[in-house]
Amino acid sequence: MTVVVRETKETTIRCEVVPGTGLATVATGERFLDHMLVTFARYSGLDLSIQATGDLPHHLIEDVAICVGAAVAAMLPPTAARYGDRTIPMDEALVHCALDLGGRPFYRGPLPSSLYDHWMRSFSDHARATLHLRVLRGRDRHHVVEAAFKALGLAVRDAFVDSGAVFSTKGGVALRIEEPG
Repeated sequence: MTVVVRETKETTIRCEVVPGTGLATVATGERFLDHMLVTFARYSGLDLSIQATGDLPHHLIEDVAICVGAAVAAMLPPTAARYGDRTIPMDEALVHCALDLGGRPFYRGPLPSSLYDHWMRSFSDHARATLHLRVLRGRDRHHVVEAAFKALGLAVRDAFVDSGAVFSTKGGVALRIEEPG
């Protein structure tokens, strides 16, 4: 289990993530965000427990993404496949997600919602993931954003598969911050 707690003067977030079956208990006060987090959990196969409060939707959505991304980064096994690539149709929407959890943050979108485009960027930064989302078609923003969360969830599921080998020409990469003294 990975627990990430983030407290600022704008938000208080507690996020628990466990490899599991995709169960979620989410309470953020933002119904659409809750819906997207439950969707992400279901498709990723990660069990999420998130309690969050915030002053503005923007701060809340961003800080939840930071916590979920940090938890995903902390949980990634060294012999994970790293890569995931999924395309999801949802009614008129069609969204493609390509993901590398290899430690190099980069995000390319956009989604047709600035709040949820920002969620994806914040997730990518803190998961240390290269994340490309392509909206191939879609008119309904709800459908496009939901298809993006489903595609991301399935790509994360694929990236977490234990391959039994380190997928890098560098071999295992260790990064340590040592305190002086």
